[in-house]
Amino acid sequence: MGKGFFNVPVAVNEPIKSYEPGSKEREEVLAAYRELFNANTEIPLFINGKEIKTGTTGTVRPPHDHQHNAGTYHIAGKDEVQQAIAAALEARKEWSQMSWENRAGIFLKAAELIAGPYRAKINAATMINQSKTIYQAEIDSACELIDFLRFNVEYMTEIYSEQPESTSGAWNRLEYRPLEGFVYCVTPFNFTAIAGNLPASAALMGNVTVWKPSDHQMLSAKVVMDVFREAGVPDGVINMVNADPVMMTEEVLAHPDFAGIHFTGSTGVFKSIWGQIGANINTYKTYPRIVGETGGKDFIVAHKSAIPQQVATAISRGAFEFQGQKCSAASRAYIPQSMWPEVEKLVRQDCDSFKMGSPEDMSNFITAVIHEGSFDKITSYIDQAKKDSNAEVIIGGNYDKSKGYFIDPTVIVTTDPKYPTMETELFGPVITVYVYEDEDFEATLKLVDSTSEYALTGAVFSQDRYALGTAVKALENCAGNFYLNDKPTGAVVGQQPFGGARASGTNDKAGSKLNLLRWVSPRMIKETFVSPVDYRYPFLGE
Repeated sequence: MGKGFFNVPVAVNEPIKSYEPGSKEREEVLAAYRELFNANTEIPLFINGKEIKTGTTGTVRPPHDHQHNAGTYHIAGKDEVQQAIAAALEARKEWSQMSWENRAGIFLKAAELIAGPYRAKINAATMINQSKTIYQAEIDSACELIDFLRFNVEYMTEIYSEQPESTSGAWNRLEYRPLEGFVYCVTPFNFTAIAGNLPASAALMGNVTVWKPSDHQMLSAKVVMDVFREAGVPDGVINMVNADPVMMTEEVLAHPDFAGIHFTGSTGVFKSIWGQIGANINTYKTYPRIVGETGGKDFIVAHKSAIPQQVATAISRGAFEFQGQKCSAASRAYIPQSMWPEVEKLVRQDCDSFKMGSPEDMSNFITAVIHEGSFDKITSYIDQAKKDSNAEVIIGGNYDKSKGYFIDPTVIVTTDPKYPTMETELFGPVITVYVYEDEDFEATLKLVDSTSEYALTGAVFSQDRYALGTAVKALENCAGNFYLNDKPTGAVVGQQPFGGARASGTNDKAGSKLNLLRWVSPRMIKETFVSPVDYRYPFLGE
């Protein structure tokens, strides 16, 4: 046990490298990309520090080159899932008692490993496995994951320092215990940082985890696990298990020691999990913590006073970076009639200038969507819009999956504000625009509020402070992350804690103290220095 109160390094956001032509980091990541692309990496399960190879396997295929085999990952059965749970519970005996500064040191080391020797590799793995451009990989798998690790350590110390008042006669103290059991972490394909943060944030607070990464992110997940192991995360604290999601979830949620879930994924899956937890509630030793960030149908609203170039750039970046595969991506826009011709012209110019292809070619702004199922879903909505009388595909609308799952950035204009692509999350490079009469700004805000079941992110553009104030109030419940004169994507750890409400999740704000508080169970300890020796109070006197 440490002797003293310790100050951790002050958390600062990791600077984003430029990767400009001729730069050292550009050459390093290209070399790492080519090596990993051709390495045919074998990805085991990681249970209790051991690499488990089941022989039941899947293939890592880059979305932009789906005939290429970049690796093989092993798939768990029920026995391996139960082994991971048992390993976590055994590891909890020591990990939950480890002093906080030692836990902090492990995850601060992990941040520095990613910032230094692992940076090119984790970015390259994300480029290959998730088809991200180098910039999108850099801000995700390097910078955001580093930020999560550094800032969470700082937030942990802030939480531990929050203590109740004491008196001269009694010392009151709060002990922030880890949860009693294990935490199930389910992570999505689209952000390597989320894949690392969900198990790491729970583990930092003394919990043990069973982590199920997406099978469309296994290459970068392995790099994350390699970092954790080199940083010194003890065996059994974070167990990485890929399995059939339905089977694995049923096994986990049936266990009496299930203590919580840290989830990012689809709304439907999260609701199903919540229902299973409710059905199993009498099984558990403790009420499980349920933390989830799910879907979004994120909006851009322009007021007539907005600057068209700013609105157009917000659409081009907010809707089409990473092919719209961010839960925060702009997918519906409300533009005033007087401004629309200029915004349309500018967005068209942007889309005409986009290059699309492999992320290895760093001049490409657009790459592929994640897999064939996603491709087919997105293109079916595009095809339907081409047929419908109340919608028109004015930009893009073309697609090709012969080599990779490529879909042109697509803009649909509709005369129906409740048109399906105004309401349905597509998770692709498609934005639908509804053009409203300039004087109907407040009515349009009501429309924005009532159109979608989601409430994740949204943006309003205006040079009129009264209009901004009106929008902030009218859209109070519409977005957990609300942007004024900026695109609705790009939340930065330590600056914009992320999460939404309604069907978008529990709004527990990853990248803040609020999230870490979900992974502790406080114990209040009162120590009285001189205990009473008579039950009688003064009011009992005669």
